[in-house]
Amino acid sequence: MTRLTGFPPVVTPATRLMVLGSFPGVASLVQQQYYGHPRNQFWPILSALWAVDLRSLPYAERLDVVRARGLGIWDVYAHCRREGSLDADIEAPERNDFTTLRAQAPGLVAVAHNGGESARVMQHLRALGFEVHRLPSTSPANASWSFERKLDAWRAVFALYDLA
Repeated sequence: MTRLTGFPPVVTPATRLMVLGSFPGVASLVQQQYYGHPRNQFWPILSALWAVDLRSLPYAERLDVVRARGLGIWDVYAHCRREGSLDADIEAPERNDFTTLRAQAPGLVAVAHNGGESARVMQHLRALGFEVHRLPSTSPANASWSFERKLDAWRAVFALYDLA
């Protein structure tokens, strides 16, 4: 199995809330874009929260909107081995260095974990002084939650940090 490499963080000094996924899926790795699978609900949820059609924008412009709103995007793992896109198939994961977040984003106060695999490091991030939240995964594999139910959960957390 090939060792895969994730993406750098999308972050600015003004980032207040960081959404942490686990590791990019195959579609995201191919496109070199966070949440690149067409059925992933990450971009539609942000679009609904901010009343901006992010999916119609080029990827670089989406990231500009994210940064301007005070949101950051990153993943828990910097590297791993995995066949396919399921979190359950992740092997030999190597965590990103979260101690660097303070320097990159001095305004960062909280981390929202996008799903269960990401949430495995909640205690670690709490120990670094961040408020932590677990959000329902936006992955198409999380079909037990409706879009509306996910949106409500995401809205509640985003509202805490003036991002909704």
